[in-house]
Amino acid sequence: MAAQVSFAHVRPDDGPPSTVAYERKGAGEPIVLLHGIGHHLQAWRPVCDILAASHEVIAVDLPGFGASPALPGGSSYDLATVVPLLTAAFTELGLDRPHVVGNSLGGLLALELGRAKAARSVTALSPGGFWTPAERRYAFGVLRGMYAGAQALPEPVVESLARSVIGRALLTGSIYAHPGRRSAEAVVAETRALREAPGFAPTLATGRAVRFTADVPDVPVTIGWGSRDRLLLRRQGVRAKHTIPGARLVRLPGCGHVPMNDDPALVARVILDTVG
Repeated sequence: MAAQVSFAHVRPDDGPPSTVAYERKGAGEPIVLLHGIGHHLQAWRPVCDILAASHEVIAVDLPGFGASPALPGGSSYDLATVVPLLTAAFTELGLDRPHVVGNSLGGLLALELGRAKAARSVTALSPGGFWTPAERRYAFGVLRGMYAGAQALPEPVVESLARSVIGRALLTGSIYAHPGRRSAEAVVAETRALREAPGFAPTLATGRAVRFTADVPDVPVTIGWGSRDRLLLRRQGVRAKHTIPGARLVRLPGCGHVPMNDDPALVARVILDTVG
């Protein structure tokens, strides 16, 4: 059974107030899960029960995604705004330097939280920020195409497509290596989440200038990359390892850009190895 979505009201120092949606389950050392752009916290459900057997697990909707409302008008979705907001959310939720796990945009944020000493350990799965300009343009073009498709397709059409393996591949094949393993209900929900995300366009706009170029010292870091990631190509993982020499670089065989659904057991093991 899925945990119930709750809401935390946070106000970072010198930052805009915000409301952050989250699900919380399990007990033990806390692990915070951060999803990618256009997604929502439900992306982590394939691994939540595995992790919650030994840890407290808090899956978060980033500002402007899922059930978390948009930031106040005029607020930037850049790292300088979102990282302090997440740190303030940790405080509000009573989390003292949790282990942080992120995918894509969430992976980039997890690394930034590690740099800020707000994370006890970092597991970054296909994190953003290690691209060349051409690779970034390609990835952003794919994301814009997915967003445009989600906007254009009426809900009944999405529901009809999601009933078949081929339809689920058409809707989510850019991010999953095995889209047929995702349930029809999950595909419909995540397509709706992408369509209705007020944070998508401003987050993508701020991402044009993002490159992760600094080390993350004194924090255990694992970088995982799917061997079948079609969005952020796996050679970016090698760049990440050069940027963060102390990081452990792990290949995720048979996984796409969002590996939690492609191989939940493998992803959970990588996370627990880092946390341990």
